[in-house]
Amino acid sequence: MTPTLTVLSRPDCELCEHLGLALQQHLQGRAALVWRDVDEREDWQRRYGLKIPVVLDANGLMLMSGAFDAARLPPALR
Repeated sequence: MTPTLTVLSRPDCELCEHLGLALQQHLQGRAALVWRDVDEREDWQRRYGLKIPVVLDANGLMLMSGAFDAARLPPALR
């Protein structure tokens, strides 16, 4: 089963686009990326609104924010 990572971002977020591209290049299809607007949910906005882009694992735990860092990914995806 392919793991799913959620990328929280906002429209026109250049840093978010850079992180997403780096993730895609690193993962090479080993995980699915789901893009969500951080403002869709009040709890996300409150918790992560000033930290975007944010990458969450399937359990909703934050793996990284800001710049891409492969060391923050689960071992199977490093």
